[in-house]
Amino acid sequence: MYKDDFNLTEGCYLLNHSVGRALKSSQDDFNQHFFAPWQSSNKEPWQQWLAVISRFTAALSLLFNSPSEQFCPQVNLSSALTKLVMSHPRLQQAGCKVLMAQSDFPSMGFAMQKALASGAKIEFIPEHVDLTDITQWQQYIKPDIDLVFISHAYSNTGQQAPVAEISKYCKQVGCLSIVDVAQSAGVLPLDLSQVDVDFMIGSSVKWLCSGPGAAYLWVSKAQLSVCEPQDVGWFSHQNPFEFDIHHFAYHDSALRFWGGTPSIAPFVIAGHSIHYFARLGIDKVREHNLALLAQLTTALAPYVVSPVAATKCSGTAIINFAKQQAAVLAALTAADISVDVRAYGIRISPHIYNDSRDIEWLIKVVKQVL
Repeated sequence: MYKDDFNLTEGCYLLNHSVGRALKSSQDDFNQHFFAPWQSSNKEPWQQWLAVISRFTAALSLLFNSPSEQFCPQVNLSSALTKLVMSHPRLQQAGCKVLMAQSDFPSMGFAMQKALASGAKIEFIPEHVDLTDITQWQQYIKPDIDLVFISHAYSNTGQQAPVAEISKYCKQVGCLSIVDVAQSAGVLPLDLSQVDVDFMIGSSVKWLCSGPGAAYLWVSKAQLSVCEPQDVGWFSHQNPFEFDIHHFAYHDSALRFWGGTPSIAPFVIAGHSIHYFARLGIDKVREHNLALLAQLTTALAPYVVSPVAATKCSGTAIINFAKQQAAVLAALTAADISVDVRAYGIRISPHIYNDSRDIEWLIKVVKQVL
């Protein structure tokens, strides 16, 4: 049903944990919102271009059920995390302690190490801990932890963290919490009016099918006034067009994290695509994703190494064929079925534009090898 909405080629595309397929309507929308204001008028196009940013944050507002003024566009997650950490006085104390997981995306660890104050410490939950289990998190979240970093979904293991339970426990203990939705936005529902995290960072390139360069951060109302970003520019100003070099006042919304002259093109594509998914409903995307995952993991059950329960699995199945792994991967490649492999196995991620025939085809190719 949804295949006709997306740019799909021959073969079967199941790499949605990496890059989602673009909407067919994106190119016309891009021309209308990016090129047309630039080409069809003798006036400078900034007024129309800046409206694109408002459309982007409005789309995020619909997707995550939170006011648009709490969202700020960013170039990528690493930049967003750096700005957040450097803005918060609690995280710039020499004795600051942060909890992360060994399974977090490495770039998040790199950014965290450099953004924290000298003398700060990062503690890591070991690699083989079950990150879907709140009791495991509770063993590591202690009162001396200042910030808990939560990946909503883990790219290499296919696990889903219990974000609502973790953030609730953080509040009880007195820790700040931040959730990374890079691997979950667009396939795992997250209602920020119900989940009590302090910060969120995310991107649009994967399940939101929006391409690179359109990341974002979200700041809770309670923490917004506490944050004083160090990496600022004229669009971080409450009045960007004041043009007084001696006076700077932080924007009263999350746009205080914005910075200098912004990119526009990535946010044109992302605003259009995110609106598509917000209107469609992430619950519907997840229901479809779970049905295809169940079809896959039932047929290949002995080889599945990622969680299968709906509350514990991400949008990705991880399947390990041990000594036959290379042969299976070669057969899938020859059949033009797009998947990839990481440390724990082959990663397979069905989206709204995949269907049961795609999964049947993959299972058939795999079983021919086995």
